[in-house]
Amino acid sequence: MTIDVLSLFPEMMESPLQASILHRAQASGKAAIRRHNIRDYTHDKHRTVDDRPYGGGPGMVMMCEPLVEAIETVQAMEPAPAHVIFMTPEGTPFTQARAQALSRLPRLLILSGHYEGIDERVRQGWVHEELSIGDYVLTNGTLPALVVIDAVVRLLPGVLGNEDSAGSESFSSELLEGPQYTRPVEFRGRRVPDILLSGNHAAISAWRHEQARTRTRQRRQDLLTPSPS
Repeated sequence: MTIDVLSLFPEMMESPLQASILHRAQASGKAAIRRHNIRDYTHDKHRTVDDRPYGGGPGMVMMCEPLVEAIETVQAMEPAPAHVIFMTPEGTPFTQARAQALSRLPRLLILSGHYEGIDERVRQGWVHEELSIGDYVLTNGTLPALVVIDAVVRLLPGVLGNEDSAGSESFSSELLEGPQYTRPVEFRGRRVPDILLSGNHAAISAWRHEQARTRTRQRRQDLLTPSPS
C-alpha cells in the first residue's frame, strides 16, 4: 500500500513513522508512506496557503490553489488513483470496520486540514471521503492522519508478527477485548483465573467471549445495540 499525506506540518510525523509497526511495515516494503508539505505547492514568496473567509468570520481558510495542485501532483506520482481522505471534525467517525476496508485499497491520500478548514470547493471536487477520529478539536489534522495510518497499516497482510492478533483485538468483532493475563500465576494476592490454566481450549474460548461481552456491556453498551435499519 502507498499512503501520501498532505500537511502543513509533515515533521510532526517523522518520529512515529520511524518506530514500531509503522517502521516495520515500511522497512519490509508492505507500506510506503510519503509526507508532502502543502506550502511546497504555492507560488508566492510568502508561501501563502490561507486567506480570510468570504462573508467574514473568525480565522483563516485554506485556499483552493495550493491544495488542488498538491492533490493533483501527488495523484500523478502513481498510475493508480489514490482514495482521497480529508481529516476533519465534521467527518464520519473512524472505526475499525472502516480501517479494515481502507486496508484493502492500494493507495490512500490523506489531507490534513488546519485553521478554520479548507475551501468547500476542494471538498466537493477532489475529496472522496471525510473522516473524524473523535468529537474534539485538535490544532491540525496531522495527528488524526497518523491515527488512521497506524490503524490501517497494521491490518496489511504480513505486517503484524502474529496474523491472528488483528482479528482478536477490540472492535474487530464489535466487542471490546476481554481481560488478559501473563506470568506470574499469582501476584500480591491476585490470581490468574483457573479456567486459563486448565488447558481446555474450548472452555477458555467461551470464557473469553463472555468476558468480552461483559466488558463491552459495562463500558460500551452502544456497541451491543443493533443499528437502526
